[in-house]
Amino acid sequence: MAETCRAAVISKFNEPLEIRQVQIPDLENGGMLARVEAATLCGTDVHRWHGSLGIAGSLPFIPGHETCGTVTEIKGSRTDLLGRPLERGDRVLWAYPSCGRCYYCTVARQHTLCAEKRSWGHQKIDEYPYLLGGLAEYQYAPPTSAVITVPDGVSSPLAASAACALRTVMSGFERLGAIASHETVVVQGAGPLGLYATAVARDHGAHRVLVAGAPTARLSVAKQLGGDAVLNIEELSDPKDRIAWVRDQTDGRGGDVVIQVASGESVGEGLQMVRPGGRYVSIGGGGSHAVPLEALGRGISYVNIQQAEPRHWLQAVDFLASRRSLPFEQIITGTYSLEGASEAFRLMAEYKIVKPVIQPQGA
Repeated sequence: MAETCRAAVISKFNEPLEIRQVQIPDLENGGMLARVEAATLCGTDVHRWHGSLGIAGSLPFIPGHETCGTVTEIKGSRTDLLGRPLERGDRVLWAYPSCGRCYYCTVARQHTLCAEKRSWGHQKIDEYPYLLGGLAEYQYAPPTSAVITVPDGVSSPLAASAACALRTVMSGFERLGAIASHETVVVQGAGPLGLYATAVARDHGAHRVLVAGAPTARLSVAKQLGGDAVLNIEELSDPKDRIAWVRDQTDGRGGDVVIQVASGESVGEGLQMVRPGGRYVSIGGGGSHAVPLEALGRGISYVNIQQAEPRHWLQAVDFLASRRSLPFEQIITGTYSLEGASEAFRLMAEYKIVKPVIQPQGA
């Protein structure tokens, strides 16, 4: 194998990405190298491109934390999350590594709270193991990162999107608990998280699913994924009117469940969409917010989700594999080479595309 590979690198915030040759690491015992088949982008990648997540010391870095790849090299032996020995040629996802021995890893089963947890898409390319972002021909999976085998029938772009958007939604629904057949679920946001949340809410037996978001094209996909009624927030810009719309749809009560997958700034509005005694799940990041005390006085259960555990990666790809009648492919909007990554970032920042896919090896 060559000593380096091509990667699209952020070396300056808000500037076009550069194509660079990046060192391919020597593998640790248990380390894995994967050929990147598809890397999808999400809002976090755009925030990192803008430099708004406190990562100034990470420049230059390879963005991308939603990656599907094919195993090309393993040092020693390694198994996937279900204990199956991994082999070259397996198509896989890999979760964020954690220590596996602390309280959060062994007792709480909250690996994302581990002090040694690492994520992808913001590490310097001149520090080992160099290739920790998806916008490269190869990506490295450290020995302690759980590996999830991608089922046949799930495309690599969709599998990549499951590695962040859908697995985080799965984490949120796990914390939410069961949805009763009479309950109405309101989804705040129509981006990738919102579209996946719509599909999962419908699949989990909600009586009705309402989606508030924008633009119109995304809301059209939301309907195809199970949304019963949609609200274009660009056409109804006053939060009071949007809250009134939800109550009109729910006999004046509000949603039994409201799922926030837009931004932290919409939490205050969303809590007013929940009926007294209902449940609110905040998944979308970004923006500052506070939970109004009056919401707690109405008996609302509030849950905040930031990331997900390895089992949620597995749940995500299994959901895609077993619900093939749903038009998930419409969530992917545009395929780009490494050279086209800058254009994908620009269009995503302007909300002109939903979830672009980068194929470092070529379309």
